[in-house]
Amino acid sequence: MNSLFRIWAILSKEMIQMRRDRMTFAMMVGVPIMQLILFGFAINNDPKGLPTAVFIEAPDQHSRTIVEGFKLSEYFDVVTAVSNYQQADDLFLKGEITFLLVIPADFTKKLVRQEMPQLLISADASDPAASSNAIAKASAIVSKALNHDFVGSLNFLKSTKPNVDVIIHPKYNPQGITQYNIVPGLLGVILTMTSVMITSMAMTREREKGNLENILAMPVKPFEVMVGKIAPYVLIGLIQTAIILSAASFLFEVPFLGSFMILNSAILIFLLANLCLGFTFSTIATTQMQAMQMTFFFFLPSLLLSGFMFPFRGMPQWAQLIGEMLPLTHFLRIVRGVMLKAADFSHLANEFYALIGFIVLIGIVAIARYRTTLD
Repeated sequence: MNSLFRIWAILSKEMIQMRRDRMTFAMMVGVPIMQLILFGFAINNDPKGLPTAVFIEAPDQHSRTIVEGFKLSEYFDVVTAVSNYQQADDLFLKGEITFLLVIPADFTKKLVRQEMPQLLISADASDPAASSNAIAKASAIVSKALNHDFVGSLNFLKSTKPNVDVIIHPKYNPQGITQYNIVPGLLGVILTMTSVMITSMAMTREREKGNLENILAMPVKPFEVMVGKIAPYVLIGLIQTAIILSAASFLFEVPFLGSFMILNSAILIFLLANLCLGFTFSTIATTQMQAMQMTFFFFLPSLLLSGFMFPFRGMPQWAQLIGEMLPLTHFLRIVRGVMLKAADFSHLANEFYALIGFIVLIGIVAIARYRTTLD
């Protein structure tokens, strides 16, 4: 009986401690809810409505029918028309389209002659999982659309078999090698996990060791403290980058087609974004455990909503909006664009601006929070 009383005393103490540590309790409840929502609603391995451009060399009734068929399909969303391949390449490099539908000038002539005309679909295969299902449906969409035109004198063309040869041209990753997509993305994932977590413990470690009073007594400004705390971890991040890129090149043989200068600039900006976020977490958390919990709470949606594990365009609109606010989303577009597509700054400018904007916003919040801790 006395043992039960002692157990009840310890249990009561833990309940009181849990009630005081509201952040840990919130994480215990919030993380499962977030996982349920993300995995239940946001994750989709069968993306639909993928942005598509069309290039029609000689517009006619049948080419317009095919385009309408693509518009009405679940998998293709015709967003623009181009007049040459250069325009299409620019859209591919900017990530604004996933497919290019090309209908050649002699398409109708060969169709009427039953010569099995060819129709070209260029696909951004840098993420094979995002385009594979849509590619598999393309031939059926073309045949179903054209059958609506095969009436009257063209009724003889109706057939249950495909009467058009749909040629698929996968760009940037013709063999569909998964490592070409995953390994560059791992650079962003590893830098996010380590830089945010390590920096988030910076101020909380000082608080737990009793050194915070000494720092607050020093004649330093909040900005100077933040830079001083962040700077050492930039070097660590660069060392991690060198290791990952070396493994990508020599171990996994991932191609590097773009500019090292652009990629290095993106890595530095991305590191600063994550380190600033980690410093912000450290000004909110009161213990290192809380800092780690906040890091995990940020890392999970970054992993799931950035396009690293699941196709970004397969997610619902609300999930894509959240993903656009995460630094990892923009960094993945940059690193894959540089390494696989040889994209230059003009194609990736919006991603750079998004990362810089994140740094400015989080930096202001971090300094404001640090000023609060001075009181």
